[in-house]
Amino acid sequence: MLSILNIASFVGHNLWIAFNLTGWIWPRTRKWHLATLGATLFSWLAMGIWRGWGYCLCADWHFQVRHQLGIHGGESSYTELLFNQLPGVTVSRQFADVVTVGGLVLILIATAIVWGRKARENPKILPPETSN
Repeated sequence: MLSILNIASFVGHNLWIAFNLTGWIWPRTRKWHLATLGATLFSWLAMGIWRGWGYCLCADWHFQVRHQLGIHGGESSYTELLFNQLPGVTVSRQFADVVTVGGLVLILIATAIVWGRKARENPKILPPETSN
């Protein structure tokens, strides 16, 4: 059962990451993208206050499953784990963190651009202007 959870964790977490990276592209998925990105940021920042900045609930659960399976790779972040799964690749936590934060910044910029364009094209989604 734990082996199935390990595989399911890899699949589910990677799908979540892939959607966070690409969900802003298609108009039909943009609202869902905001929800998943918001949940990710909540985990990293709000839950991170108590568990450490960048805390990821999915990664925590996955590392617990791997620990119960006796898999101790020494990775302390999911991005580091993903890189280290590639044959012949070993990265530091610092490198993994730079890649992760860089990806987040690019996603936030792309998301702001597409939502900004939508707001300019459809003023109804903007809050009404107030007169003083």
